Amino acid sequence: MKRFNNKMLMFALIIISGYGVIASCTHKNDPLPAGVSTAVKITHGSHVHLPGTTIGDTTQWKFDKVHSAVNWSSPFLEVGADLTGKFNQFGVADLTDAMMQNYSATKQPVPDTSWAFYENAPEKTHFAGYVQLNTVNTGEPGRDGGCLITTFGTTAIVAGTQNLTVQNVAHIKTTKVEFDPASNGYIATFSFTWQGGLSAPATQTYVGKLSYVPEALVPGGAYSDFGLKLEFQINKADFGINNTEVGDNISIVVNVNFNNK
Repeated sequence: MKRFNNKMLMFALIIISGYGVIASCTHKNDPLPAGVSTAVKITHGSHVHLPGTTIGDTTQWKFDKVHSAVNWSSPFLEVGADLTGKFNQFGVADLTDAMMQNYSATKQPVPDTSWAFYENAPEKTHFAGYVQLNTVNTGEPGRDGGCLITTFGTTAIVAGTQNLTVQNVAHIKTTKVEFDPASNGYIATFSFTWQGGLSAPATQTYVGKLSYVPEALVPGGAYSDFGLKLEFQINKADFGINNTEVGDNISIVVNVNFNNK
């Protein structure tokens, strides 16, 4: 009996020792060694993109309006599911007073050249842009030509025109672009100007997240393309909008593409 107990004890010690060896090999509960980080690895390339309008000059990057979009969303009645929409007409231009007028044109009324992007030098990056508010498109004609036009404080668009009047334009212009310490993107600080329900345009400062979609050859290799994405929110009360059908904060996502054709 005593011999049997000794064998059992020896067997138990072997099992316990083996478990200790396995545990010491896995290091499952050991702290990470110094210098090891689980944070996102941040890298930035050296791409530089500058604007131009000369077709065929691959050093000049042209705004690809057809493949860009300005989208917005806001909770219905301030508490419901999101209302969503976009604007059909917009551009990448810093509108001067002289540019603020009606244009008899269906194409871009002013050059879309108010921007520059430096992937590794955000202090040199800048952009300005605008949307024509009466071109709002939610896919529901009853809203687009009715209550939203009234809410925006503008009038319905006239066919064959581009309306860049002060009552019909909301526009932005960067004051600072810097690296985002938490991602490969950037933090953009900009002014946002809109008249809305006020008697004159108001300007507020907002901060948004800017993402870069790196330059790459399009399928077939005929030319290259790159993209920028800006995400931010505005507060409707800053611009005299009292309509309760939309929430206080309106989320805006700007997706713009450029090519060097």
